Amino acid sequence: MTLTDPQLDRYARHIVLKEIGGAGQQKLLGSHVALIGAGGIGSPAIQYLAAAGVGRLTVIDDDEVSLSNLQRQTLFTTRDVGGSKVAMTANAVQRLNPDVHVSPRQMRFDAENAAALLFGADVVIDGSDNFATRLAVADATHERHIPLISAAVGQFDGQLAVYRGWEADKPCYRCLVGSDPDRPDVSCAEQGVIGALTGVLGSLAALEAIRALVPFGSDPAGSLLLIDALAFRFRTIILPKDPGCRCAG
Repeated sequence: MTLTDPQLDRYARHIVLKEIGGAGQQKLLGSHVALIGAGGIGSPAIQYLAAAGVGRLTVIDDDEVSLSNLQRQTLFTTRDVGGSKVAMTANAVQRLNPDVHVSPRQMRFDAENAAALLFGADVVIDGSDNFATRLAVADATHERHIPLISAAVGQFDGQLAVYRGWEADKPCYRCLVGSDPDRPDVSCAEQGVIGALTGVLGSLAALEAIRALVPFGSDPAGSLLLIDALAFRFRTIILPKDPGCRCAG
């Protein structure tokens, strides 16, 4: 792939980075990221991945845009209310960057459709809002050896990690959360969430997806980033592989 003159201009700030450069930008243009959810985390992640020139985005969400989404889901506008999130996402990305192709999938991710939805994906970002979906995504990516960027947000706190549990020294998502299928889900509709924090987590998820596609800096797999917006504190803890987890054999 040869970058065109408009692409050299569009991605100039990436190309001048020695860690990315022209070759890295070409790799981004040839890459495929699947996103589970186009909500508070998925929305900014999609915007930054599209702006970065990640060539294909598969966006999986079964919801429609509601007025209450707009407090934090900056991908959408008031005129999108009532429309399919994945269809509105495709429209927004086309306006942002015609280099990027969006595959909209208006459905809920589960074990049965995982193979079709993740086919060809180089990286997966999970910003879903329920535990059952997160476990299904974690198992599907682990089975297929696809790096998983998992991001979650609460009222004023968030967490983010990169999982490659098939590697001998790296944990999987179940090493962190276990396997309890009856864990209660608490939605932001019930508890509330500060909108800008979802933007932080979505942007960080996009950053880690780009890092997974064009490696630079330190490898984040095996660490868990915790954000406390009330205390204005970011901290990183080591997340070891659980010897009792299925990923440990």
